[in-house]
Amino acid sequence: MNIRLLSLAALSVAGLTLSTASQAWLEGGGEREEAMDLKPDLENGMDVYEVCAGCHLTEGWGKDDGTFPQIAGQHPEVLIKQLADIREGNRDNPTMYPFALPRAIGGAQALADVVAYTAKLPMTPVNGKGEWAEGAPEFDQGKKLYADNCVECHGETGEGSAEKYYPKIHGQHYKYMMRQFEWIRDGKRRNANPDMVKQIKSFTDKDMQMVINYVSRIPVPKEDLAPSADWLNPDFD
Repeated sequence: MNIRLLSLAALSVAGLTLSTASQAWLEGGGEREEAMDLKPDLENGMDVYEVCAGCHLTEGWGKDDGTFPQIAGQHPEVLIKQLADIREGNRDNPTMYPFALPRAIGGAQALADVVAYTAKLPMTPVNGKGEWAEGAPEFDQGKKLYADNCVECHGETGEGSAEKYYPKIHGQHYKYMMRQFEWIRDGKRRNANPDMVKQIKSFTDKDMQMVINYVSRIPVPKEDLAPSADWLNPDFD
């Protein structure tokens, strides 16, 4: 049974009902499900990742100015979904599009390989953060907004859910999350989860800044972090 069906079965057992919008967002098929059913080859994944490293860096850490997200340590299922959505024209990303195409990195096997490789990379210990540190009123308000609106999907510590395609957001760069949040809120990201669009549609710009500030400061589990900000990926020495 594939991951999508396992996810739906788990929700059914739990007695939860998915909205029609969520069901549409979770609909699979095509390259995404094909890639998820394949056994990844990490050596090939490393080779494919050379195409990605130009923007996401050899460590997979992206840039704290928000131009490129951290993808190190992200759930493979999340990355496969996003790559497949870009390749199939369901997510607008003109910068990444030419590098994500089969002619650049290969077919479904390449997707399975490269996301498995990326998932094993340690995350940066110095992700880009918002301006309000713990103790500031804006930090506390952001924490409350997160608890009231985000925790059900993204988890208490921003760990997300691989089976439901909810990304890890702890450790992600503040400016990247701000841009994506705004696009989702304003209906500019076509592959966004409709339930999230509905949940955050009433957020003001200040609400958005406060909740993303809080998320950017959620501690990442120590075992998922690189030993230092100076760590270099030994595969690309």
